[in-house]
Amino acid sequence: MQLLKNNLNIDLGDIREKVVDGYRLDYEDGIRLFESSDILMIGSLANIVREKINKNRAYYIINRHINYTNICKNRCKFCAFSRNIDEEGAYQMSIKEILDNASQIIHDNSTELHIVGGLHPELGLDYYVDMIGSIHEKFPDVHLQAFTAVEIAHFAEISGMSTYETLKKLKDAGLGSLPGGGAEVFSTDVRKELCPEKLSGDEWLNTMRTAHNLGMRSNATMLYGHIEKNEDRVNHLLKLRELQDETGGFMSFIPLAFHPKNTDLKEFSSTAGILDLKMLAIGRLMLDNFDHIKAFWIMLGIKLSQISLSFGVDDIDGTVAEEKITHSAGAETPEALTVDEIKSLIEETGREPVERNTLYNQVN
Repeated sequence: MQLLKNNLNIDLGDIREKVVDGYRLDYEDGIRLFESSDILMIGSLANIVREKINKNRAYYIINRHINYTNICKNRCKFCAFSRNIDEEGAYQMSIKEILDNASQIIHDNSTELHIVGGLHPELGLDYYVDMIGSIHEKFPDVHLQAFTAVEIAHFAEISGMSTYETLKKLKDAGLGSLPGGGAEVFSTDVRKELCPEKLSGDEWLNTMRTAHNLGMRSNATMLYGHIEKNEDRVNHLLKLRELQDETGGFMSFIPLAFHPKNTDLKEFSSTAGILDLKMLAIGRLMLDNFDHIKAFWIMLGIKLSQISLSFGVDDIDGTVAEEKITHSAGAETPEALTVDEIKSLIEETGREPVERNTLYNQVN
């Protein structure tokens, strides 16, 4: 397990006063929170903000994941999912296969399809527009949350179109919102070491800015628990907060715990539970303009996701079904949960389970 070097003697009293009085935390506050080992204080402060915004509600969604290809021109060191086009285990789903997979939503009342994949070097923009258009035509009432900012930038590059034109074409075909993946850590040094081929942090932010200006909402993420430092984490959060001040387009922040198995960083250990809770709680404290903080139970595990509902989290995602990316990196969680299982997990914490759609409107 990754061990944390924390200071037992950091006084958080002034930060507590800021939180209680509703003042925005700054860079130095963020660093002190990460350096502190007072996890109960950090959690209680995050819980103040969580309940001020979302009261006792804990959200979930009935959704399905479709990972349409694992073929990717970017072979990031932290990824166990990607394959070269001629590599054993590489796959690409046809539009028919994607539709057949999506058809299962009829049986489980899903309100969202979450669609992401690798950066396939040979597929043109028409494939992605056809994918979205075909699904939207068959299931017009299902929200399509698809394609990370990294994928959108790739589509724009292969088509010779601008990011705006690319997003507009996909939106017109039925794309509803963007997931938050691909942000990793915005630090230039970290990206140079782990994912040098991937678009920069500023380009990720600019892609999201364009989507928000088109009226599309999105989520935001940060991959943590590898080579990043506390300074990188706080700077990442502040850049997200700055863009949210500008556009208001982010729905939720989702810290993603790094899973090292089967990656080029397999000598790394999994994240410690204290770091997981810190990322969620400090995310809630620093991102005062985000309505929701999500614990992705696929990555965190079910038990820690339950605990996180007292550490600033108000959303534990959903039924998911057939998630492949994290499981390729050794995740031992189930690939799906039933609605009854999710509701029971939430109720055990004393929270009120609320089914939502992608845009956080209550269902039923």
